[in-house]
Amino acid sequence: MTTEPRLSLRIVVPPLGSRQGAVECRPIINGRDILAEVFDEGPADDPRYLLGPNAPLHATDTPREVRLAEAECTEGCCGAVYVTLRREGQHVIWSGWRNPDEDDVDLPELRFDVNQYEAEVHRASTDHSWEWPARTVARLLEERLREHAGSLTTWECELGAVSAWHWEPDQINVFLFHPGRSAIREGRPWQNFPISGDDPADQVERLEARLTAEDPREVAEVCGGSA
Repeated sequence: MTTEPRLSLRIVVPPLGSRQGAVECRPIINGRDILAEVFDEGPADDPRYLLGPNAPLHATDTPREVRLAEAECTEGCCGAVYVTLRREGQHVIWSGWRNPDEDDVDLPELRFDVNQYEAEVHRASTDHSWEWPARTVARLLEERLREHAGSLTTWECELGAVSAWHWEPDQINVFLFHPGRSAIREGRPWQNFPISGDDPADQVERLEARLTAEDPREVAEVCGGSA
């Protein structure tokens, strides 16, 4: 009898402060790093894009194509790896492997037990033990700002993202569109904030209060647009 494949999602974090590598969410199938077997042009995608409450890796009856990895020099240059996933009864099926830069991807269709699969996606989505303090603050702050999206409208700003990069482990970057995505040509301000060793939740409270009480346009640096 053929054993159903088991999915594990491994989070890889490069040494903090290093410009090398990337934070990755790598799918491991029965102990095999399947991306390593077919793609060496770049890292697996960041867990912020693959995991979470509305994670693309969650399967539904509607097929969804998900990018699992991208070339360091961008997909348009050296490709990426995509898979189409769907739920079919008691199975989650990965099929339709695709790399825009190659004729085909030499990986088979995979049929996971839905319970094992969804349990692993949930585990990986809720396990933040790998995060460093700034990454935790960035995640929590972005969640808070999106929950209170109207708090930035006073300043005609719209949240783009809150990021923490491993090569700058002691700060986060807040990206804002002003006066909104539809007017991006007029400027895209951003701010960076130093992160301490204090409790991440306390830091999130202070940063949210600062971002919503003070006009971020007065201190942000424009890093896009033509303004």
